Amino acid sequence: MGVKKIRVGLIFGGRSGEHEVSFCSASSIIKAINKDKYTIVPIGITKEGRWISPQDSELALQSGKIEGKSTVILLNDPSGNALIRTDNNQRSDKRSALERVDVIFPVLHGPYGEDGTVQGLLEVANIPYVGAGVAASAISMDKDLMKTIFQQRDLPILKWMTIRRKEWQKDKEKILSSIENGFEYPLFVKPTNLGSSVGITKVHEKEELEGAIDLASSYDRKILIEEGLEEVREMECGVLGNDEPRASVVGEVIPAGEFYDYDSKYINKETQLIVPADLSDGVSQEVQEIALRAFKAVDAAGMARVDFFVSKKENKIYLSEINTIPGFTSVSMYPRLWEASGVSYPDLIDQLIQLALERHQDKKKNKISYDESKLLDK
Repeated sequence: MGVKKIRVGLIFGGRSGEHEVSFCSASSIIKAINKDKYTIVPIGITKEGRWISPQDSELALQSGKIEGKSTVILLNDPSGNALIRTDNNQRSDKRSALERVDVIFPVLHGPYGEDGTVQGLLEVANIPYVGAGVAASAISMDKDLMKTIFQQRDLPILKWMTIRRKEWQKDKEKILSSIENGFEYPLFVKPTNLGSSVGITKVHEKEELEGAIDLASSYDRKILIEEGLEEVREMECGVLGNDEPRASVVGEVIPAGEFYDYDSKYINKETQLIVPADLSDGVSQEVQEIALRAFKAVDAAGMARVDFFVSKKENKIYLSEINTIPGFTSVSMYPRLWEASGVSYPDLIDQLIQLALERHQDKKKNKISYDESKLLDK
């Protein structure tokens, strides 16, 4: 008899502006994963939030659009580890398990996937999963909370402020005046809880500011205003591990546009990813050290891509953000950074799954009941 394969639930799609991006990550993982060791169970999530069957999910990956009608759910029973069919015309007492899963690999970039929501479901279901836990995912997704923690850990970040959509709608003039008094141009306006540079605007003058905030507020109730820099290079570093993480080589992004926006990331082919970056050993080492500190600051696990700005004149380093579910195609920056560090794409997938299982086993050591007898013995 052969070795029993580990069944990997690969979740993609989701209720996010990055819905389509995750298709690419999922397809790449399916092609590269060690099929002698793992069996993939694809789980697509529609933009409305419906989970569809593995069979329909396979078709969705081929077509690039989730159209299946066979809805499934993940059991929240810790003893289950199974997907259950919940078709509308099926009586609840006739539901049957479709697929068992041993571990989940979520490639849900953005809200309802990278923000701790799916991680919470998986914790309740007691299923191992790749990547950061609930708290680390939520904090890293919320740029305001993330920067607050980075600031507390004395990490080098840029000046920022956060406004809320209701505040903006109530008193635009007051907020515009506060930004004008507190920042110099250029500055960036971003939705606080979003990724892939969706809804981000680089603002060069006052006339552009109101429209930029309106755009960001259409994606999120919290809007981040951040100091912008001229004459900087954009650097990225991968982190891999749990309690003893390690950093990859440093890579540089040379965006096709003025900054690394959605178009530069996924559409414009003139964007360049330079791996490794042309940096001195000292600067590279400092970026790696800060990346590891950022990873530990939010208590991340498994994987993360940490983004930086480095000033061209002084080589001064500024920590931008941490991404707990980075783009994961074979040509995305995170896998390329590890390829250049000696970890192939298939091996990276394998290590991440093993890290998920390792972390889950470690969590099993936690007591979930209190033995009062030990207290009475004292």
